[in-house]
Amino acid sequence: MAIRKSFLLRVDPQTYKEIEKWAHDELRSVNGQIEFILKRALRERGRTGMD
Repeated sequence: MAIRKSFLLRVDPQTYKEIEKWAHDELRSVNGQIEFILKRALRERGRTGMD
C-alpha cells in the first residue's frame, strides 16, 4: 500500500458544507471527495504520473 501524506487544509465553512454535501451525494467521505477532486484536476491538466 502506498504511503499517504497528511496535511492541514483550511476552508471557509460554506465551501466545506458544499464539499460535504457533494461527498454525501457520491457516497464518499469529505476527505475522499477532496482527494477525488484533486486527482481529477491533476489528471485533466496532465500533471500526474500516478496512473
